[in-house]
Amino acid sequence: MRKALPNPIIEGQAPTALAPMQDVTTWEFMKVVDHFGSPDYYFTEYFRVHRTSVLDKHILYSITHNPTGRPVFAQLLGENLEYLKRAAGELGSHPVAGIDLNLGCPAPKVYKKNVGGGLLRNLDHVDKIFGVLREFSPHRFVVKARIGFDDTAPFEGLLELLRKHEVDLLSLHGRTVRELYWAEVHYDYIKHAVSALPCPVLANGNITSYRSAAQVLKETGCHGLMIGRSAIRNPWIFRQIRQHLSGEAVFQPSLGDVHDYIQRLQETFANPGVPERAWVNRLKKFFNFIGLSVDPKGAFLYEIRRVKSIKAMNDILDRHLLREPERPFSIEPYPGLVARPNRESPVKPLAQAQPMSAGA
Repeated sequence: MRKALPNPIIEGQAPTALAPMQDVTTWEFMKVVDHFGSPDYYFTEYFRVHRTSVLDKHILYSITHNPTGRPVFAQLLGENLEYLKRAAGELGSHPVAGIDLNLGCPAPKVYKKNVGGGLLRNLDHVDKIFGVLREFSPHRFVVKARIGFDDTAPFEGLLELLRKHEVDLLSLHGRTVRELYWAEVHYDYIKHAVSALPCPVLANGNITSYRSAAQVLKETGCHGLMIGRSAIRNPWIFRQIRQHLSGEAVFQPSLGDVHDYIQRLQETFANPGVPERAWVNRLKKFFNFIGLSVDPKGAFLYEIRRVKSIKAMNDILDRHLLREPERPFSIEPYPGLVARPNRESPVKPLAQAQPMSAGA
């Protein structure tokens, strides 16, 4: 029997969730996001499940030492029924809001092992996985998926399996696996899933601001929103969405606020045992997204991507962010700027798919 979702921060308002992002949605980043305005729900990085796997300690720490006070869903990545059952059982003794199955990771190193988005090529096996996790998950059983692998051929079959196994929540990214993150998001498929499923649906994909969030809610009729990379760029986005949906004035961060955000990232991720160059490189993964709204000409991104030391990094940050600290941080990413790597392989457009009709 389906289980209701945890209550959102504002009763009756569409909930938001921080998407699971490998090497990003760690305990540290959850803590930082919570400081600037928490989403309603968090999803962990994936626990890779295989024959000799154990629950990864640093991911488990984000559950057992949850710094946010908000519900945390634990994501699993795997395909072996016995091992998935084992992992779900082990997580049962920890304070998770639910078990989330990854059916959407588009990284080739993942889908080539027939896990993540690769599972969408074998719905017969997905049927078996759903059966095991529905039966043996001691908490809610939820799924994060894309709308297909090469194309949308598996989509209707996936919806049928979600109904059959009474999944508690679907987080749906409106692109195929092959489309990665740069094709247009097919919100009509999310809208169709909303009308076809009895469970709540979180829309995911290219929700860049509180303005686009409101548009996606209106266009799809979804229960709520899952946001990933845009929360790296703008950790205030969940707060802004709540304010906008409540009819309140929306907080407008300045470049000075962005400087404070980056300083908090540095302090939270600080680890004396990590070499300086490795620490700088880790932070640059975040700057790749933050920089999309700092400077429309891309000078900040150009400089920060080449930095090699903490001192040089902080000099660049001070020069670009504290010269005009009151200047507004752009609500949307500046056109023409991309976070690197901007793609892992050539994108194959969803040219053969027909838009979902209203009566589909």
